[in-house]
Amino acid sequence: MKKTLMQVFKFAYFAGCFWYFFTMPAHAYIDPSAVTYIIQAVAGVLIALGAAFTIFRHKIFAFFKKNKKSGETESAAIEFKDVDD
Repeated sequence: MKKTLMQVFKFAYFAGCFWYFFTMPAHAYIDPSAVTYIIQAVAGVLIALGAAFTIFRHKIFAFFKKNKKSGETESAAIEFKDVDD
């Protein structure tokens, strides 16, 4: 327990020092209209990925469904004949 607590403390100390020494203050203003463009771009990418995923999912399901049906007809078409000797 003590060893784990010490590891957590070391990590927190390292992360705090890293953040303190390697960040720079920025006095900047992000225009709200720029944020809406970013949100629209992210939403557009997600919608496009979802549409592509749906199209390929339907194609894959149709492919396996077609193979399943053809497999059923082949197994039904096989007939075994008794050979009398």
